[in-house]
Amino acid sequence: MPMFSKILVPVAFSARCEGAVQYAEALACHFHAEMVLLHVVAPVPTYWCPDAVVMSPEVTAEAVEQSKAELGRFLEGSLKGISVSRVVQEGDPAQQIVEFAHEGKFDLIVMPTHGYGPFRRFLLGSVTAKVLHDADCPVWTGPHMEEAPPYPKISFRRILCAIDLGPHSRAVLEWGAGFAREYGADLDIVHAIPASTVSVGGFYFDPEWRTHVVNEARERIGFLQEDFGLSAQIRIETGDPSTAVRAVAEESQSNMVVIGRGHAGVLGRLRANAYAIIRESPCPVAAI
Repeated sequence: MPMFSKILVPVAFSARCEGAVQYAEALACHFHAEMVLLHVVAPVPTYWCPDAVVMSPEVTAEAVEQSKAELGRFLEGSLKGISVSRVVQEGDPAQQIVEFAHEGKFDLIVMPTHGYGPFRRFLLGSVTAKVLHDADCPVWTGPHMEEAPPYPKISFRRILCAIDLGPHSRAVLEWGAGFAREYGADLDIVHAIPASTVSVGGFYFDPEWRTHVVNEARERIGFLQEDFGLSAQIRIETGDPSTAVRAVAEESQSNMVVIGRGHAGVLGRLRANAYAIIRESPCPVAAI
């Protein structure tokens, strides 16, 4: 059974969205999946009064019709050889994306981070953040979507799974290993030990304690590898999780990072670390 049969791409008519579509196209071609381009029109406010914002159904309906025409022209003539549908809906963008993905039983959402301005690398758009938090299927995203190569040149040769050894780590490894097998890619595993575990004020505890912590993490990862029959390089790092993941991904030239989104958190708290990993990753991130 393929990993993906239905892929959802929220569209906001930008270069970043075009890059997201290119990644989705590469995945859809490989897995023979259906791809749906979804554009959500937020209700258009007509005017504000002291106690309320008044919406105009007529203005919103006009915006919907304009968006349908624009979505029809978006990447017109591209996306050959795969099944593509284009849908325009009205409502809160994040809520509509999550509900549409759930009701349509999509296997993956592919979207850029939508950070804007000179510091966009350090931003995570509010829509993407809400989708990451609420979607019940994996979300593929990253801050460099506009730099995506044409889909025939997109390749996945090295996959990096970042795990915290919590309950969600098994799902992250299973997903990452399955993806790596599909593409014949090498698999790496990184685990970041918070600096506070082995040092205080920049000074390390007894070196034997640090060795014990590292060996214990490596042993637990080894058990997970045995369960799944995985062959992977293991990296145990100390320090800030997002910095550690970025450094390992750059050094190993990873094509994708896989992280968890469980309420137990990925390498710590969900928002503090998962979002930071996505913002700083040099390659796309699949949040499971």
